[in-house]
Amino acid sequence: MRTGEPLPSVEDVLAALATGLWHWDTAAGLVTVDAEAARLLGLPAEPVTLTEAQTRARLHPVDWNEITGVVRLAVAESTLAEVRIRIMDGDGSVLRVVRSRSKPSFDPDRQAYELIGTLQEVTEPTPGTAAARSAVTGDWRRSREAFLLDAGRALAEARSTAEVLRVVGGLSMPGFTPDGLVVFGAEGDRLTITGQHGHQPGDMNPFSHMPLDTDYPATEVVRTGRAVYLSSPEEYKERYPVTWPLAQVFGRRSWAFLPLTVAGRTMGAWMAAFTYPVAFTPDERAVLTTVARMLAQALTRAGAAETARELTDGLQRSMLPSLGPGIPGIQVAARYIPTGGGLQVGGDWYDMIPLPSGRFALVIGDVQGHDVRAAGLMGQLRIALRAYAAEGHRPDAVLSRASRFLHGITASGDDTLADLRFATCLYAEADPTTGRLEIARAGHPDPVIRMADGTVMTRPTAGGLPLGIDPDADYPTTRFTLEPDETLMLCTDGLIETGGHDMESGWRRLRATLEDHQDDLESLADALVQAVHGPSSHHTTGPLADRREDDIALLLLCRPGEGCGCGGGVTQRRAVRRTLLSVAQDEPDRIAEARQHVRDLLHDWNSSEQVDSAVLLVSEMVTNVLVHTDADALLLAEVLLLAEVTGEEGVRRLRVEVFDTGDDLPHRRRPGELASSGRGLILIELLADAWGVDPRGEGKSIWFELCEPAPAPDRP
Repeated sequence: MRTGEPLPSVEDVLAALATGLWHWDTAAGLVTVDAEAARLLGLPAEPVTLTEAQTRARLHPVDWNEITGVVRLAVAESTLAEVRIRIMDGDGSVLRVVRSRSKPSFDPDRQAYELIGTLQEVTEPTPGTAAARSAVTGDWRRSREAFLLDAGRALAEARSTAEVLRVVGGLSMPGFTPDGLVVFGAEGDRLTITGQHGHQPGDMNPFSHMPLDTDYPATEVVRTGRAVYLSSPEEYKERYPVTWPLAQVFGRRSWAFLPLTVAGRTMGAWMAAFTYPVAFTPDERAVLTTVARMLAQALTRAGAAETARELTDGLQRSMLPSLGPGIPGIQVAARYIPTGGGLQVGGDWYDMIPLPSGRFALVIGDVQGHDVRAAGLMGQLRIALRAYAAEGHRPDAVLSRASRFLHGITASGDDTLADLRFATCLYAEADPTTGRLEIARAGHPDPVIRMADGTVMTRPTAGGLPLGIDPDADYPTTRFTLEPDETLMLCTDGLIETGGHDMESGWRRLRATLEDHQDDLESLADALVQAVHGPSSHHTTGPLADRREDDIALLLLCRPGEGCGCGGGVTQRRAVRRTLLSVAQDEPDRIAEARQHVRDLLHDWNSSEQVDSAVLLVSEMVTNVLVHTDADALLLAEVLLLAEVTGEEGVRRLRVEVFDTGDDLPHRRRPGELASSGRGLILIELLADAWGVDPRGEGKSIWFELCEPAPAPDRP
């Protein structure tokens, strides 16, 4: 075209650019297109007027929904509506991709939108080539969709406000990435800063606690709930001259301030600032708006979760005692770990109570349930136990009264409040001078003893029903002495069964930790928790993997000696292990416990035949006391290195004594073939390396010894 010639008509220019025109009136529900626009829609190349339904049938459903959203946004922001549309054929395949640019308007009288725009075909780029930073080219839409999916997933997984802010700070938006991010909140009539990214500490101080009536974009967003887009410094300075000097120092070129809205309430604002000019096209605004909505929801979820965690954790820990400065001659350590799910509250607790007698009581228990009701009952039961203990009652009386108390508050006469619960509990009264323990147990796991040489054994104790089941239940007392260098472990079943374990497999896992640990008591408590919650616990899951996780309460009590390592100094253990067990006349079923006790004591003995012999002889000796006397039997078993007695290295000796208060000494019989008794001393003589009967001032003791043979060459 030569200079001076008239310009071609608009129709000719559009035809040369393969660009069509279309007009949409939502009030009439009609779409009018010219010949080129009809061709792009897959229709004959001639002007035509279509209904909205006919037009919608030619477009991808997702793109039609996006058009309606972009039109409303463009009208609200007084800008162009630009969108990328996939044209579909009759078989549901994508025929081509077109770009639409239009200037929509809204008629308040007709309550309708009207727009006139262009349609132009977009050529998809060759796979592997770089796409330009534009709202309408190539893979931008797919990149945006992938970005929003990843951002939504990351924000949904964030569990705290700090995690949400880290996720937002690491977002890399497709085609335009902010240089600085700030999340604003509102407290009263002041603007607050919840978090920021891309600024040095203290840079945002001038904006913190800014009055909401200040001429600043974030305060306007909080007041109105509408986004503010500033594409250039000149626009910022013109619209907000008062606060422009505060923003000028950062050297940014474009800003987007978006409302953080949840359930119709604007809770704050989000600023995204850029070091390069951004036009904020409708597609870019759509991405920023979507991220702002996800951010608002994530912050609301995280805030609610943090509030619930703080409330429940504070409730639970306010009910747990402080162990205080400690007890002379005794080391104590405790841990409480809430369950990982739900409200993170439950009924587990521990306590240490000074008694009027100068002794102290250790209490550990577990109220049924993992809810607020269980935590409330735990607090009431703990206070009741403290009150009964302070009155000077013995362990059995304390538990009996506690059972009656729990049954009374749970078995309410009002059906709407009735919530029957029970609780397991172990109450131990300890004398720090002598190490004497008196234990009463209500359905709780038995205590565990780690002996001086590191041997770990479950200490069988008499017990009764869990608290709250029977208001008249009895709780027998078991007495034994915690020797120097020995450690007592009390725990709830959560420590044993966490990770899908039952009582047997969970105990094996804990036993290895107890035997191998040689540091102070606090680190032992940490090691036991790590054994069930640490990384190694994932390799030792139990057979009941679907079992619900439980709270954990743990108490450790140690009488420091030369070899236990509780003081953090000496860690060489003494080569001695000792156990004491009483069997009353009315407790013949505890003979089985005595047998198991001896078997556990000899768990690493070189000769399995000697272990069987020792178990048989213990059973025979205790049974003889119960059958032939009216006294109780007291079993004492010790394992010593012979080097401590004879100087011979590397060989151990087992000595077992059974005491009773009877005056009649046992004597050897010669039973006939059909006799049912009378072979006890014969068995001892045949199986023991040494034995004897020693009269005491009151009563007697019968004893035997076994010397461990040297290990086989192939055994360590």
